[in-house]
Amino acid sequence: MSSASKVHTDRRILRTRQLIRDACIDLLQEMDVEKMSISRIAERATINRVTFYLHYRDIPDMLDKMSDEMIENIQHAMHGQCELVDAVEDSDWLKLVRVLEHISSHAKFYKVVLGSRRVPIFTERLLNLLTELIAARIEEIWSNSSLDKAGIQKDIAIWHGASALIGTITAWLRNDMPYTPAYMAKQFYTLSTHDWPKPFPPLIDSNV
Repeated sequence: MSSASKVHTDRRILRTRQLIRDACIDLLQEMDVEKMSISRIAERATINRVTFYLHYRDIPDMLDKMSDEMIENIQHAMHGQCELVDAVEDSDWLKLVRVLEHISSHAKFYKVVLGSRRVPIFTERLLNLLTELIAARIEEIWSNSSLDKAGIQKDIAIWHGASALIGTITAWLRNDMPYTPAYMAKQFYTLSTHDWPKPFPPLIDSNV
């Protein structure tokens, strides 16, 4: 196969997968995932069932791959350019802004997969990612920190930080994102300076 033919084929594959994903999101706005069927997804995507099976084994496999792609996109967004902040001092804080910008730019998708409670796999995957990020931060600052001195258990601090952030993002989506990504990041950053563990800005601890 020539390079031009391969590119054309790859683009067609990507386009078909995007049609399937868009159809899934549209249907999730109308019904619970248990009521979805491959036939409905194929019809909405303007493809046939055979084409669906060329890309996914079944609906759980499709959701699993979609959630993996979501995490990859969020990780990529953390290291992208930030458009909504003119000047900040902390590059780690910018990561949260970038993630919220990414979510805002794909609001329809995230309102469905994070804000609707219809497909918990997406929330679980994001919670796992945030938990890993917070755990890494806490390991860096835990020794002799005020949280440690106060008798806070490390695992509880990790659970608290991850749950606080994902809960804030979910509430933001469910309320139709009334604040800009930059403002949301600043608000969360300010709250987090009060000895709250967080994945993006360094944990501020005046007692270290």
